[in-house]
Amino acid sequence: MRRKIPSTTALVGFEAAARHQSFTKAAEELSLTQSAICRQINGLEEFLGVKLFRRGRQGVHLTPAGLHYSRQVSARLNELERDTLAAMGKHGTNNILELAVVPTFGTRWLLPRLADFREQHPDITVNLTNRTRPFLFADTRFDAAIYFGDGQWPGTSAVALMHEEPVPVCHPDLAGDGELDGEAIARLPLLQQTTRPYMWRAWFDSLGLKVDRDMAGPRYELFTMLAEAAIQKMGVALIPPFLITKELDSGQLVIPFRHSFRSNDAYQFVVPDSQRGNETLAHFQIWLVEEARRFQTAEAGR
Repeated sequence: MRRKIPSTTALVGFEAAARHQSFTKAAEELSLTQSAICRQINGLEEFLGVKLFRRGRQGVHLTPAGLHYSRQVSARLNELERDTLAAMGKHGTNNILELAVVPTFGTRWLLPRLADFREQHPDITVNLTNRTRPFLFADTRFDAAIYFGDGQWPGTSAVALMHEEPVPVCHPDLAGDGELDGEAIARLPLLQQTTRPYMWRAWFDSLGLKVDRDMAGPRYELFTMLAEAAIQKMGVALIPPFLITKELDSGQLVIPFRHSFRSNDAYQFVVPDSQRGNETLAHFQIWLVEEARRFQTAEAGR
């Protein structure tokens, strides 16, 4: 059955015109004439049966339908370009791993160790892409993922790598002259982590404290955002120390109260069932689990 899909030439022209809100600028970007862009847009509108632009003396403007479609087309073209570059980069080999990783863990813990994996397996290339939440593997190009959760991800198997043991951190000015206690920290502005909305509550519970405003405060998706907000004296954040060693070593952040708790969730290495038997992925999993074990042993010895 023939797919109901416009030509990629028309979609590329439309995406450029939508992004610039100008047929002229789209033509310049694509090294085409303005009339060629106009023909592409007119043909696309006829194909869809929908007006994508309003034409006027002051130029062109997206219709509501055009704006919605342009966002979808832009996302799909970006995905198609990534897939094309990945196919070009593989050169017929299967020794490339596409991993989805939670951003701060990927940047601060995994990346500094990847050189060791590359030394052991110089024929394997590992590509990393940020993803903060679970997704359907069937809808992506990912071979595996590292995420923070309970490991319950349908159609996959998960190996727990390590738990988080977050501590409160803040700018030295907020900590004052001495070490704070839990009640003093409760009076400070609390910086919240979007994907761990109950973390402060769990931390206070581990101290036997009930704090009415334990879920109040600005929310940030990434630990790096939380760290920067804390550096800017916006409040106190709960962050695992191993993710912010640079900030702690430099004195940008301090730990005003050395109390932590072990989270129930953990960083998980998740492999979809479709990737079972992937020898390249198996090599990476063995290395990753061993690195996590060595790290935890070193941390316990401190």
